[in-house]
Amino acid sequence: MTQENSFFSSRNRIFILFTLFVFHSLTSCKPTSVEQDYNVLLILTDDQGWGDLSYHGNGIVETPHIDALAKESVVFDRFYVSPVCAPTRASLLTGRYHLATGTTWVTHRMEVMREEENTIPEVLKPHGYVSGLFGKWHQGKQYPHDPLGQGFDEFFGFAEGHLNNYFDTKLIHNFEEVPTKGYLPDVLTDSTIAFMAKQDRFFAMLSLNTPHSPFQVPDSYFDKYKAKGLDDKDACVYGMVANIDDNVGRLMEYLKESGKIENTIVIFMTDNGPNGIRYNGGMKGKKADLDEGGVRVPFFMKIPGVGHQQIKPWAGHVDVLPTLMDLLNIGQVLDPNIHGKSLMPLLQGDTEWEDRNFFTHQVHLEFDTIPGAIRNQEYLLTLKNNQKELYHLIDDPSQKSNLIETEKTRAEEMENIYRSWLKEMTVKGVDPPAIQVGHDLVPRVELPASDGKMEGNVHFKGEMGWANDWFIGFEKPGDAVYWEIEVVEQMDYEVQLQLSNTHPFSLSLGLDGLYERYDIRDVHSATLIPNRDRVPRGEVEEMNWPVVNLGIRTFRKGKQLIGLSIDGNPDLQLKAIMLKKAVYQTP
Repeated sequence: MTQENSFFSSRNRIFILFTLFVFHSLTSCKPTSVEQDYNVLLILTDDQGWGDLSYHGNGIVETPHIDALAKESVVFDRFYVSPVCAPTRASLLTGRYHLATGTTWVTHRMEVMREEENTIPEVLKPHGYVSGLFGKWHQGKQYPHDPLGQGFDEFFGFAEGHLNNYFDTKLIHNFEEVPTKGYLPDVLTDSTIAFMAKQDRFFAMLSLNTPHSPFQVPDSYFDKYKAKGLDDKDACVYGMVANIDDNVGRLMEYLKESGKIENTIVIFMTDNGPNGIRYNGGMKGKKADLDEGGVRVPFFMKIPGVGHQQIKPWAGHVDVLPTLMDLLNIGQVLDPNIHGKSLMPLLQGDTEWEDRNFFTHQVHLEFDTIPGAIRNQEYLLTLKNNQKELYHLIDDPSQKSNLIETEKTRAEEMENIYRSWLKEMTVKGVDPPAIQVGHDLVPRVELPASDGKMEGNVHFKGEMGWANDWFIGFEKPGDAVYWEIEVVEQMDYEVQLQLSNTHPFSLSLGLDGLYERYDIRDVHSATLIPNRDRVPRGEVEEMNWPVVNLGIRTFRKGKQLIGLSIDGNPDLQLKAIMLKKAVYQTP
Protein backbone atom coordinates (compact mmCIF):
# COMPACT_ATOMS: atom_id res chain seq x y z
CA MET A 1 0.00 0.00 0.00
CA THR A 2 1.39 3.44 -0.91
CA GLN A 3 1.75 6.25 1.59
CA GLU A 4 -1.08 8.15 -0.18
CA ASN A 5 -3.43 5.19 0.10
CA SER A 6 -2.48 4.72 3.72
CA PHE A 7 -3.34 8.36 4.41
CA PHE A 8 -6.75 7.95 2.73
CA SER A 9 -7.47 4.82 4.72
CA SER A 10 -6.85 6.56 8.01
CA ARG A 11 -7.40 10.32 8.35
CA ASN A 12 -9.59 10.75 5.27
CA ARG A 13 -11.71 7.74 6.15
CA ILE A 14 -12.25 9.10 9.63
CA PHE A 15 -13.27 12.47 8.16
CA ILE A 16 -15.68 10.88 5.69
CA LEU A 17 -17.25 8.69 8.35
CA PHE A 18 -17.67 11.69 10.61
CA THR A 19 -19.26 13.69 7.79
CA LEU A 20 -21.66 10.85 7.01
CA PHE A 21 -22.57 10.58 10.68
CA VAL A 22 -23.38 14.29 10.93
CA PHE A 23 -25.37 14.18 7.68
CA HIS A 24 -27.33 11.17 8.91
CA SER A 25 -28.06 12.88 12.21
CA LEU A 26 -29.42 15.95 10.47
CA THR A 27 -31.56 14.13 7.93
CA SER A 28 -32.95 11.21 9.88
CA CYS A 29 -35.56 11.11 12.63
CA LYS A 30 -34.23 7.84 13.98
CA PRO A 31 -33.15 8.35 17.59
CA THR A 32 -29.73 7.37 18.84
CA SER A 33 -29.09 5.48 22.03
CA VAL A 34 -28.98 8.67 24.11
CA GLU A 35 -31.62 11.26 24.88
CA GLN A 36 -32.10 13.94 22.22
CA ASP A 37 -31.61 17.39 23.69
CA TYR A 38 -34.69 18.86 22.03
CA ASN A 39 -37.02 21.47 23.42
CA VAL A 40 -40.71 21.27 22.52
CA LEU A 41 -43.05 24.15 21.66
CA LEU A 42 -46.66 23.05 21.21
CA ILE A 43 -49.04 25.67 19.78
CA LEU A 44 -52.73 24.78 20.13
CA THR A 45 -55.51 27.07 18.93
CA ASP A 46 -59.19 27.02 19.85
CA ASP A 47 -62.03 26.47 17.32
CA GLN A 48 -59.78 27.08 14.31
CA GLY A 49 -60.77 24.67 11.55
CA TRP A 50 -58.69 22.86 8.95
CA GLY A 51 -59.78 25.43 6.39
CA ASP A 52 -58.81 28.49 8.42
CA LEU A 53 -55.38 28.69 6.79
CA SER A 54 -54.26 30.00 3.43
CA TYR A 55 -51.98 26.94 3.34
CA HIS A 56 -55.12 24.81 2.96
CA GLY A 57 -56.56 26.84 0.11
CA ASN A 58 -58.54 29.51 1.95
CA GLY A 59 -58.56 32.45 -0.44
CA ILE A 60 -59.67 35.00 2.15
CA VAL A 61 -57.59 34.58 5.30
CA GLU A 62 -53.85 35.28 5.13
CA THR A 63 -51.57 33.14 7.30
CA PRO A 64 -48.04 33.57 5.89
CA HIS A 65 -46.19 32.64 9.08
CA ILE A 66 -48.12 29.41 9.68
CA ASP A 67 -47.80 28.59 5.98
CA ALA A 68 -44.03 29.06 6.23
CA LEU A 69 -43.94 26.78 9.27
CA ALA A 70 -45.90 24.14 7.38
CA LYS A 71 -43.44 24.27 4.49
CA GLU A 72 -40.62 23.49 6.92
CA SER A 73 -42.56 20.78 8.75
CA VAL A 74 -43.81 17.25 8.53
CA VAL A 75 -47.46 17.79 7.54
CA PHE A 76 -50.04 15.17 8.46
CA ASP A 77 -52.70 15.38 5.79
CA ARG A 78 -55.41 13.65 7.83
CA PHE A 79 -54.95 14.45 11.51
CA TYR A 80 -57.92 13.83 13.79
CA VAL A 81 -58.99 15.21 17.15
CA SER A 82 -62.25 15.25 19.12
CA PRO A 83 -65.29 17.37 18.12
CA VAL A 84 -64.89 19.78 21.08
CA CYS A 85 -62.21 21.37 23.25
CA ALA A 86 -61.66 19.52 26.53
CA PRO A 87 -61.77 15.96 25.11
CA THR A 88 -59.08 16.85 22.57
CA ARG A 89 -56.87 18.33 25.27
CA ALA A 90 -57.20 15.27 27.49
CA SER A 91 -56.17 12.94 24.66
CA LEU A 92 -53.36 15.22 23.52
CA LEU A 93 -51.83 15.41 27.00
CA THR A 94 -52.12 11.72 27.87
CA GLY A 95 -52.01 9.73 24.62
CA ARG A 96 -55.31 8.18 25.70
CA TYR A 97 -58.86 8.52 24.49
CA HIS A 98 -60.57 11.16 26.58
CA LEU A 99 -63.30 8.90 27.95
CA ALA A 100 -60.65 6.76 29.67
CA THR A 101 -59.23 9.87 31.38
CA GLY A 102 -62.58 10.89 32.87
CA THR A 103 -63.10 13.82 30.50
CA THR A 104 -66.41 13.46 28.68
CA TRP A 105 -67.50 16.98 27.69
CA VAL A 106 -66.81 20.70 28.24
CA THR A 107 -68.68 21.93 31.34
CA HIS A 108 -70.34 20.88 34.65
CA ARG A 109 -67.07 19.12 35.61
CA MET A 110 -67.43 16.78 32.66
CA GLU A 111 -64.21 18.40 31.41
CA VAL A 112 -62.18 17.26 34.45
CA MET A 113 -59.36 14.80 33.85
CA ARG A 114 -58.56 12.32 36.63
CA GLU A 115 -55.50 13.27 38.65
CA GLU A 116 -53.81 9.88 38.17
CA GLU A 117 -53.53 10.41 34.43
CA ASN A 118 -49.93 10.74 33.24
CA THR A 119 -49.43 13.84 31.10
CA ILE A 120 -46.70 15.02 28.72
CA PRO A 121 -45.08 17.30 31.34
CA GLU A 122 -45.17 14.50 33.92
CA VAL A 123 -43.47 12.14 31.47
CA LEU A 124 -40.82 14.75 30.63
CA LYS A 125 -40.09 15.96 34.17
CA PRO A 126 -37.70 13.09 35.16
CA HIS A 127 -35.63 13.93 32.08
CA GLY A 128 -34.87 17.48 33.11
CA TYR A 129 -37.66 19.31 31.31
CA VAL A 130 -39.32 22.39 32.77
CA SER A 131 -42.90 22.68 31.52
CA GLY A 132 -45.06 25.77 31.14
CA LEU A 133 -48.66 26.19 30.04
CA PHE A 134 -49.76 29.56 28.73
CA GLY A 135 -53.45 30.04 28.01
CA LYS A 136 -56.40 27.71 28.16
CA TRP A 137 -56.36 24.56 30.33
CA HIS A 138 -59.96 23.25 30.43
CA GLN A 139 -59.26 20.00 32.33
CA GLY A 140 -60.30 21.04 35.81
CA LYS A 141 -60.21 24.28 37.77
CA GLN A 142 -59.08 23.14 41.20
CA TYR A 143 -55.85 21.46 42.33
CA PRO A 144 -54.82 18.68 41.69
CA HIS A 145 -56.86 18.71 38.48
CA ASP A 146 -55.33 22.04 37.44
CA PRO A 147 -52.10 22.46 35.40
CA LEU A 148 -49.81 22.53 38.45
CA GLY A 149 -51.37 19.33 39.74
CA GLN A 150 -50.92 17.67 36.34
CA GLY A 151 -47.20 18.26 35.91
CA PHE A 152 -46.72 21.83 34.68
CA ASP A 153 -44.14 23.87 36.56
CA GLU A 154 -45.63 27.19 35.50
CA PHE A 155 -49.18 28.16 34.56
CA PHE A 156 -50.25 31.52 33.23
CA GLY A 157 -53.74 31.48 31.80
CA PHE A 158 -57.25 30.34 32.65
CA ALA A 159 -58.63 26.97 33.67
CA GLU A 160 -62.11 27.34 32.18
CA GLY A 161 -63.29 26.60 28.65
CA HIS A 162 -63.19 30.29 27.74
CA LEU A 163 -62.84 33.77 29.16
CA ASN A 164 -65.53 36.38 28.75
CA ASN A 165 -63.25 39.24 27.71
CA TYR A 166 -60.02 39.12 25.72
CA PHE A 167 -58.77 42.65 26.47
CA ASP A 168 -57.12 43.69 29.75
CA THR A 169 -58.41 40.58 31.46
CA LYS A 170 -57.41 38.78 34.65
CA LEU A 171 -55.46 35.52 34.48
CA ILE A 172 -54.16 32.96 36.93
CA HIS A 173 -50.39 32.80 37.46
CA ASN A 174 -49.89 29.50 39.27
CA PHE A 175 -52.34 30.04 42.18
CA GLU A 176 -52.70 33.82 42.11
CA GLU A 177 -55.05 36.00 40.07
CA VAL A 178 -53.23 38.79 38.23
CA PRO A 179 -54.38 41.63 35.93
CA THR A 180 -53.06 41.84 32.38
CA LYS A 181 -52.87 44.62 29.81
CA GLY A 182 -53.48 44.12 26.12
CA TYR A 183 -55.02 41.58 23.75
CA LEU A 184 -54.96 38.15 25.38
CA PRO A 185 -53.26 36.09 22.60
CA ASP A 186 -50.48 38.70 22.47
CA VAL A 187 -50.06 38.58 26.25
CA LEU A 188 -49.88 34.79 26.23
CA THR A 189 -47.33 34.79 23.41
CA ASP A 190 -45.17 37.28 25.29
CA SER A 191 -45.23 35.02 28.34
CA THR A 192 -44.36 31.94 26.28
CA ILE A 193 -41.34 33.67 24.78
CA ALA A 194 -40.20 34.85 28.21
CA PHE A 195 -40.52 31.29 29.52
CA MET A 196 -38.52 29.77 26.67
CA ALA A 197 -35.83 32.42 27.11
CA LYS A 198 -35.08 31.42 30.70
CA GLN A 199 -35.14 27.61 30.27
CA ASP A 200 -32.41 25.32 29.00
CA ARG A 201 -34.73 22.36 28.42
CA PHE A 202 -38.40 23.11 28.09
CA PHE A 203 -41.82 21.93 27.09
CA ALA A 204 -43.82 25.07 26.35
CA MET A 205 -47.51 24.76 25.55
CA LEU A 206 -49.14 27.88 24.14
CA SER A 207 -52.87 27.17 24.28
CA LEU A 208 -54.44 30.17 22.56
CA ASN A 209 -58.09 31.02 23.22
CA THR A 210 -58.88 32.29 19.73
CA PRO A 211 -60.86 32.17 17.47
CA HIS A 212 -63.23 30.83 20.16
CA SER A 213 -66.00 33.24 21.13
CA PRO A 214 -66.60 35.87 22.40
CA PHE A 215 -65.66 37.45 19.11
CA GLN A 216 -63.18 40.18 20.00
CA VAL A 217 -60.15 41.35 18.02
CA PRO A 218 -58.20 44.62 17.64
CA ASP A 219 -59.48 47.08 15.04
CA SER A 220 -56.61 46.65 12.60
CA TYR A 221 -57.37 42.93 12.14
CA PHE A 222 -61.13 43.38 12.03
CA ASP A 223 -61.06 46.27 9.58
CA LYS A 224 -58.84 44.36 7.15
CA TYR A 225 -61.31 41.50 6.77
CA LYS A 226 -64.39 43.67 7.00
CA ALA A 227 -63.03 45.49 3.96
CA LYS A 228 -63.14 42.17 2.09
CA GLY A 229 -66.93 42.16 2.35
CA LEU A 230 -67.31 39.67 5.23
CA ASP A 231 -69.99 39.90 7.88
CA ASP A 232 -68.93 40.96 11.37
CA LYS A 233 -68.51 37.42 12.73
CA ASP A 234 -66.36 36.09 9.89
CA ALA A 235 -64.35 39.31 9.75
CA CYS A 236 -63.65 38.90 13.45
CA VAL A 237 -62.84 35.19 13.15
CA TYR A 238 -60.40 35.73 10.30
CA GLY A 239 -58.95 38.72 12.15
CA MET A 240 -58.37 36.46 15.15
CA VAL A 241 -56.71 33.88 12.90
CA ALA A 242 -54.50 36.57 11.39
CA ASN A 243 -53.48 37.61 14.89
CA ILE A 244 -52.64 33.98 15.69
CA ASP A 245 -50.48 33.94 12.57
CA ASP A 246 -48.61 37.07 13.65
CA ASN A 247 -47.95 35.51 17.04
CA VAL A 248 -46.67 32.31 15.43
CA GLY A 249 -44.35 34.57 13.46
CA ARG A 250 -43.10 36.18 16.66
CA LEU A 251 -42.46 32.78 18.24
CA MET A 252 -40.50 31.55 15.24
CA GLU A 253 -38.53 34.79 15.05
CA TYR A 254 -37.53 34.42 18.70
CA LEU A 255 -36.46 30.81 18.24
CA LYS A 256 -34.35 31.73 15.22
CA GLU A 257 -32.75 34.81 16.77
CA SER A 258 -31.96 32.94 19.98
CA GLY A 259 -30.55 29.95 18.14
CA LYS A 260 -32.99 27.62 19.88
CA ILE A 261 -34.65 26.74 16.60
CA GLU A 262 -31.74 24.33 16.06
CA ASN A 263 -32.93 22.07 18.89
CA THR A 264 -36.64 22.82 19.26
CA ILE A 265 -39.50 20.71 17.97
CA VAL A 266 -42.39 23.02 17.01
CA ILE A 267 -45.93 21.68 16.69
CA PHE A 268 -48.91 23.65 15.40
CA MET A 269 -52.40 22.20 15.66
CA THR A 270 -56.00 23.09 16.50
CA ASP A 271 -58.48 21.44 18.85
CA ASN A 272 -61.57 20.82 16.68
CA GLY A 273 -63.41 21.97 13.58
CA PRO A 274 -64.45 25.57 12.91
CA ASN A 275 -66.98 27.32 15.16
CA GLY A 276 -69.25 28.18 12.24
CA ILE A 277 -69.96 27.53 8.59
CA ARG A 278 -67.09 28.85 6.46
CA TYR A 279 -64.46 27.49 4.09
CA ASN A 280 -63.30 24.05 5.26
CA GLY A 281 -61.96 22.30 2.18
CA GLY A 282 -65.33 20.90 1.14
CA MET A 283 -65.60 18.73 4.24
CA LYS A 284 -68.92 18.02 5.91
CA GLY A 285 -69.50 19.32 9.41
CA LYS A 286 -68.09 21.82 11.88
CA LYS A 287 -67.25 21.97 15.59
CA ALA A 288 -69.19 19.41 17.69
CA ASP A 289 -69.88 17.22 14.62
CA LEU A 290 -68.58 13.68 14.13
CA ASP A 291 -67.97 14.23 10.42
CA GLU A 292 -64.64 15.06 8.80
CA GLY A 293 -65.16 18.81 9.10
CA GLY A 294 -65.65 18.53 12.85
CA VAL A 295 -62.53 16.55 13.70
CA ARG A 296 -59.92 16.88 10.94
CA VAL A 297 -57.48 19.69 11.77
CA PRO A 298 -54.07 21.08 10.75
CA PHE A 299 -51.06 19.34 12.28
CA PHE A 300 -47.56 20.54 11.44
CA MET A 301 -44.46 19.25 13.22
CA LYS A 302 -41.13 20.98 12.59
CA ILE A 303 -38.28 18.70 13.66
CA PRO A 304 -34.65 19.86 13.70
CA GLY A 305 -32.79 18.42 10.74
CA VAL A 306 -35.90 16.97 9.10
CA GLY A 307 -37.19 18.49 5.89
CA HIS A 308 -40.72 19.08 4.68
CA GLN A 309 -42.80 16.03 3.86
CA GLN A 310 -46.47 15.14 3.75
CA ILE A 311 -47.81 12.07 5.53
CA LYS A 312 -50.89 10.45 3.99
CA PRO A 313 -51.90 7.78 6.57
CA TRP A 314 -54.17 9.26 9.24
CA ALA A 315 -52.91 10.15 12.69
CA GLY A 316 -54.55 11.64 15.77
CA HIS A 317 -54.25 13.46 19.08
CA VAL A 318 -53.51 10.23 20.98
CA ASP A 319 -50.33 9.80 18.91
CA VAL A 320 -48.59 13.01 20.01
CA LEU A 321 -47.25 11.83 23.37
CA PRO A 322 -45.75 8.52 22.18
CA THR A 323 -44.28 10.28 19.12
CA LEU A 324 -42.57 12.88 21.30
CA MET A 325 -41.15 10.14 23.50
CA ASP A 326 -39.68 8.51 20.42
CA LEU A 327 -38.30 11.77 19.00
CA LEU A 328 -36.73 12.71 22.32
CA ASN A 329 -35.48 9.13 22.71
CA ILE A 330 -36.37 9.06 26.39
CA GLY A 331 -37.91 5.62 26.12
CA GLN A 332 -41.24 4.51 24.81
CA VAL A 333 -44.15 4.95 27.19
CA LEU A 334 -44.41 1.72 29.12
CA ASP A 335 -48.02 2.22 30.19
CA PRO A 336 -50.01 -0.42 28.29
CA ASN A 337 -53.07 1.81 28.55
CA ILE A 338 -51.64 4.33 26.07
CA HIS A 339 -53.97 4.28 23.07
CA GLY A 340 -51.81 6.25 20.64
CA LYS A 341 -48.92 5.05 18.53
CA SER A 342 -45.55 6.61 17.77
CA LEU A 343 -45.58 8.13 14.29
CA MET A 344 -41.82 7.72 13.97
CA PRO A 345 -42.08 4.90 11.39
CA LEU A 346 -44.14 7.19 9.15
CA LEU A 347 -41.52 9.91 9.49
CA GLN A 348 -38.95 7.37 8.35
CA GLY A 349 -40.98 6.39 5.28
CA ASP A 350 -42.46 3.12 6.54
CA THR A 351 -44.47 1.61 3.69
CA GLU A 352 -45.81 -1.24 5.85
CA TRP A 353 -47.73 1.00 8.28
CA GLU A 354 -50.73 -0.91 9.57
CA ASP A 355 -54.09 0.83 9.40
CA ARG A 356 -55.99 1.45 12.65
CA ASN A 357 -59.38 2.61 13.83
CA PHE A 358 -59.88 6.09 15.25
CA PHE A 359 -62.78 6.54 17.66
CA THR A 360 -64.89 9.61 18.39
CA HIS A 361 -67.51 10.27 21.04
CA GLN A 362 -69.58 13.38 21.64
CA VAL A 363 -71.89 14.48 24.47
CA HIS A 364 -74.81 16.88 24.50
CA LEU A 365 -75.71 17.78 28.10
CA GLU A 366 -75.92 14.17 29.33
CA PHE A 367 -73.68 11.17 28.68
CA ASP A 368 -74.96 8.54 26.25
CA THR A 369 -73.40 5.85 24.09
CA ILE A 370 -73.95 8.02 21.02
CA PRO A 371 -73.24 10.25 19.12
CA GLY A 372 -70.15 8.30 18.18
CA ALA A 373 -67.99 7.44 15.20
CA ILE A 374 -65.32 5.02 14.04
CA ARG A 375 -63.08 5.68 11.05
CA ASN A 376 -59.99 4.23 9.40
CA GLN A 377 -58.03 5.06 6.28
CA GLU A 378 -60.95 4.15 4.01
CA TYR A 379 -64.26 4.26 5.87
CA LEU A 380 -66.19 6.43 8.33
CA LEU A 381 -69.23 5.22 10.28
CA THR A 382 -71.22 7.78 12.28
CA LEU A 383 -73.84 6.79 14.83
CA LYS A 384 -76.51 9.25 15.90
CA ASN A 385 -80.08 9.00 17.17
CA ASN A 386 -81.91 6.71 14.73
CA GLN A 387 -79.33 7.58 12.09
CA LYS A 388 -76.35 5.64 10.83
CA GLU A 389 -74.12 6.77 7.97
CA LEU A 390 -71.23 5.02 6.25
CA TYR A 391 -68.85 6.79 3.87
CA HIS A 392 -65.86 5.75 1.78
CA LEU A 393 -63.45 8.58 2.57
CA ILE A 394 -61.02 7.88 -0.26
CA ASP A 395 -63.63 8.10 -3.02
CA ASP A 396 -66.02 10.41 -1.18
CA PRO A 397 -64.09 12.76 1.16
CA SER A 398 -67.00 15.23 1.23
CA GLN A 399 -69.38 12.52 2.50
CA LYS A 400 -72.03 12.86 -0.17
CA SER A 401 -72.89 9.19 -0.70
CA ASN A 402 -74.19 7.24 2.32
CA LEU A 403 -73.36 3.54 1.86
CA ILE A 404 -75.27 2.27 4.87
CA GLU A 405 -77.73 0.25 2.76
CA THR A 406 -75.22 -1.26 0.36
CA GLU A 407 -72.49 -2.01 2.94
CA LYS A 408 -74.59 -3.31 5.84
CA THR A 409 -72.13 -6.01 6.89
CA ARG A 410 -69.21 -3.60 7.04
CA ALA A 411 -71.29 -1.07 8.99
CA GLU A 412 -72.36 -3.72 11.52
CA GLU A 413 -68.78 -4.86 12.02
CA MET A 414 -67.59 -1.30 12.55
CA GLU A 415 -70.43 -0.53 14.96
CA ASN A 416 -69.60 -3.61 17.03
CA ILE A 417 -65.97 -2.51 17.25
CA TYR A 418 -67.08 0.98 18.33
CA ARG A 419 -69.38 -0.31 21.06
CA SER A 420 -66.69 -2.65 22.39
CA TRP A 421 -64.29 0.28 22.47
CA LEU A 422 -66.80 2.47 24.30
CA LYS A 423 -67.32 -0.20 26.95
CA GLU A 424 -63.57 -0.52 27.46
CA MET A 425 -63.03 3.25 27.67
CA THR A 426 -65.73 3.74 30.33
CA VAL A 427 -64.81 0.84 32.61
CA LYS A 428 -63.99 3.37 35.37
CA GLY A 429 -67.31 5.14 34.88
CA VAL A 430 -68.02 8.64 33.63
CA ASP A 431 -68.92 10.47 36.86
CA PRO A 432 -66.67 13.51 37.51
CA PRO A 433 -64.47 13.45 40.63
CA ALA A 434 -65.30 15.61 43.64
CA ILE A 435 -63.62 18.98 44.05
CA GLN A 436 -60.61 18.56 46.34
CA VAL A 437 -59.97 20.99 49.17
CA GLY A 438 -57.50 20.83 52.04
CA HIS A 439 -54.24 20.99 50.05
CA ASP A 440 -51.82 23.05 52.13
CA LEU A 441 -50.04 24.62 49.13
CA VAL A 442 -53.28 26.01 47.67
CA PRO A 443 -54.27 29.35 49.24
CA ARG A 444 -57.72 29.60 47.65
CA VAL A 445 -60.29 27.20 46.20
CA GLU A 446 -63.09 28.45 43.98
CA LEU A 447 -66.39 26.59 43.71
CA PRO A 448 -67.93 28.19 40.60
CA ALA A 449 -71.59 27.87 39.68
CA SER A 450 -70.80 25.75 36.62
CA ASP A 451 -69.23 23.12 38.92
CA GLY A 452 -72.26 23.00 41.20
CA LYS A 453 -75.69 21.37 41.20
CA MET A 454 -79.14 22.90 41.60
CA GLU A 455 -82.39 22.13 43.41
CA GLY A 456 -85.83 23.67 43.05
CA ASN A 457 -86.23 26.66 40.76
CA VAL A 458 -82.55 27.51 40.49
CA HIS A 459 -81.07 27.70 37.00
CA PHE A 460 -78.19 29.30 35.14
CA LYS A 461 -78.27 32.87 33.92
CA GLY A 462 -76.97 31.71 30.55
CA GLU A 463 -79.20 28.60 30.50
CA MET A 464 -76.49 26.12 29.46
CA GLY A 465 -74.10 26.81 32.32
CA TRP A 466 -70.96 27.40 30.29
CA ALA A 467 -67.82 28.63 32.01
CA ASN A 468 -68.23 31.80 34.12
CA ASP A 469 -72.04 31.46 34.34
CA TRP A 470 -73.94 32.03 37.61
CA PHE A 471 -77.04 30.85 39.47
CA ILE A 472 -80.38 32.68 39.47
CA GLY A 473 -83.98 31.68 40.24
CA PHE A 474 -83.96 31.49 44.05
CA GLU A 475 -87.71 32.05 44.09
CA LYS A 476 -88.94 29.98 47.03
CA PRO A 477 -87.63 28.82 50.40
CA GLY A 478 -85.61 25.67 49.91
CA ASP A 479 -84.22 26.59 46.51
CA ALA A 480 -80.63 25.48 46.86
CA VAL A 481 -77.27 24.82 45.25
CA TYR A 482 -74.49 22.50 46.35
CA TRP A 483 -71.04 21.18 45.42
CA GLU A 484 -69.48 17.76 45.99
CA ILE A 485 -66.11 18.13 47.69
CA GLU A 486 -63.43 15.88 49.11
CA VAL A 487 -61.39 17.30 51.98
CA VAL A 488 -57.98 15.63 51.75
CA GLU A 489 -56.72 17.10 55.05
CA GLN A 490 -58.66 18.98 57.72
CA MET A 491 -58.32 22.72 57.22
CA ASP A 492 -59.93 25.97 58.27
CA TYR A 493 -61.25 28.17 55.49
CA GLU A 494 -62.73 31.63 55.36
CA VAL A 495 -65.97 31.12 53.42
CA GLN A 496 -66.85 33.88 50.98
CA LEU A 497 -69.70 34.29 48.49
CA GLN A 498 -69.60 36.12 45.19
CA LEU A 499 -73.14 37.42 44.81
CA SER A 500 -75.44 40.27 43.87
CA ASN A 501 -78.69 41.17 45.64
CA THR A 502 -81.06 44.16 45.74
CA HIS A 503 -82.60 43.61 49.18
CA PRO A 504 -81.80 41.72 52.41
CA PHE A 505 -82.30 37.95 52.65
CA SER A 506 -81.35 34.91 54.72
CA LEU A 507 -79.45 31.78 53.77
CA SER A 508 -78.20 28.60 55.34
CA LEU A 509 -74.70 27.31 54.69
CA GLY A 510 -74.52 23.54 54.92
CA LEU A 511 -71.23 21.72 55.41
CA ASP A 512 -70.96 18.00 56.13
CA GLY A 513 -74.60 17.92 57.22
CA LEU A 514 -74.29 20.86 59.64
CA TYR A 515 -76.14 24.09 58.80
CA GLU A 516 -75.49 27.64 59.93
CA ARG A 517 -77.86 30.52 59.23
CA TYR A 518 -76.79 33.95 58.00
CA ASP A 519 -78.74 37.16 57.48
CA ILE A 520 -77.45 39.21 54.56
CA ARG A 521 -78.65 42.72 55.40
CA ASP A 522 -76.67 44.82 52.95
CA VAL A 523 -77.25 45.27 49.23
CA HIS A 524 -74.50 44.11 46.88
CA SER A 525 -74.44 44.99 43.20
CA ALA A 526 -72.44 43.17 40.54
CA THR A 527 -71.24 45.63 37.91
CA LEU A 528 -70.78 44.99 34.20
CA ILE A 529 -67.27 45.00 32.77
CA PRO A 530 -67.60 46.60 29.30
CA ASN A 531 -66.72 44.31 26.43
CA ARG A 532 -65.47 44.80 22.88
CA ASP A 533 -67.68 42.24 21.16
CA ARG A 534 -68.03 42.42 17.37
CA VAL A 535 -71.27 40.39 17.38
CA PRO A 536 -73.81 39.60 20.13
CA ARG A 537 -72.34 37.00 22.45
CA GLY A 538 -73.70 33.61 23.40
CA GLU A 539 -71.86 33.69 26.73
CA VAL A 540 -72.85 35.61 29.83
CA GLU A 541 -71.25 38.99 30.40
CA GLU A 542 -68.20 39.45 32.60
CA MET A 543 -68.98 41.11 35.89
CA ASN A 544 -67.21 42.50 38.93
CA TRP A 545 -68.71 40.51 41.81
CA PRO A 546 -68.99 41.76 45.39
CA VAL A 547 -67.72 39.39 48.08
CA VAL A 548 -69.68 38.54 51.22
CA ASN A 549 -67.70 37.00 54.06
CA LEU A 550 -69.43 34.28 56.10
CA GLY A 551 -66.55 33.71 58.50
CA ILE A 552 -64.26 30.74 59.17
CA ARG A 553 -65.44 27.16 59.07
CA THR A 554 -63.54 23.95 59.76
CA PHE A 555 -63.53 21.47 56.89
CA ARG A 556 -63.07 17.96 58.21
CA LYS A 557 -61.40 15.24 56.20
CA GLY A 558 -63.61 13.17 53.91
CA LYS A 559 -66.16 13.41 51.11
CA GLN A 560 -69.10 15.71 51.82
CA LEU A 561 -71.40 18.36 50.39
CA ILE A 562 -71.20 22.10 50.79
CA GLY A 563 -74.36 23.95 49.88
CA LEU A 564 -76.50 27.05 50.19
CA SER A 565 -80.23 27.11 50.84
CA ILE A 566 -81.94 30.46 50.26
CA ASP A 567 -85.10 31.65 51.98
CA GLY A 568 -86.65 32.94 48.77
CA ASN A 569 -84.98 35.87 47.01
CA PRO A 570 -85.81 36.07 43.29
CA ASP A 571 -83.30 38.85 42.63
CA LEU A 572 -80.31 36.95 44.06
CA GLN A 573 -77.46 36.10 41.66
CA LEU A 574 -74.77 33.75 42.94
CA LYS A 575 -71.46 33.39 41.10
CA ALA A 576 -69.36 31.16 43.38
CA ILE A 577 -68.30 30.09 46.84
CA MET A 578 -64.71 31.05 47.56
CA LEU A 579 -62.69 29.17 50.19
CA LYS A 580 -59.71 31.16 51.43
CA LYS A 581 -57.27 29.30 53.65
CA ALA A 582 -57.47 30.80 57.13
CA VAL A 583 -54.29 32.44 58.39
CA TYR A 584 -53.96 32.89 62.13
CA GLN A 585 -51.75 35.46 63.79
CA THR A 586 -49.02 34.05 66.00
CA PRO A 587 -49.23 35.57 69.51
